[in-house]
Amino acid sequence: MNADELRAVQAPLKNLYRENPEAAMIMLRAEGKLGEGVTCKIDTGKALLTAGLHPAGGGTGLDACSGDMLLEALVACAGVTMKAVATALAIELRNATVQAEGDLDIRGTLGLSKEVPVGFRAIRLSFTLDTDASEDQLAALLRLTERYCVIYQTLARPPQLSVSKKVGNA
Repeated sequence: MNADELRAVQAPLKNLYRENPEAAMIMLRAEGKLGEGVTCKIDTGKALLTAGLHPAGGGTGLDACSGDMLLEALVACAGVTMKAVATALAIELRNATVQAEGDLDIRGTLGLSKEVPVGFRAIRLSFTLDTDASEDQLAALLRLTERYCVIYQTLARPPQLSVSKKVGNA
């Protein structure tokens, strides 16, 4: 897809959302069903994924770890966003790799210490790019990728969270 094709696909959507901002509001949904042992089966819409404990928390290593999945979501979103931005700016990326790594003290989630926070302490996102783009173009590419990446922005500015329950047949 080139910049003109991307604009052609997005232009009618942008016009719709300018005229009717409520049409731009979407709700994404994920659902899982508790499985055997300490697992949760998640229907991704493309495949059934079984998530479980990380080996550092007592898992077998055979199931997906939700911490890894969070980093994978960040990588996927940043990669797609970067590709869209590069396309819009007509920056040729011959090859590109996105990597996310995060530091997490497993003692928090195991409840070993109330002083140890549950969750990632730091997450680092990096890109390795094969391109002839100028430093100015690369700075714009990174700035706009960060600005428009949904997962990055969600992590940087956490949304209001809530938890609810229903009792009955699952």
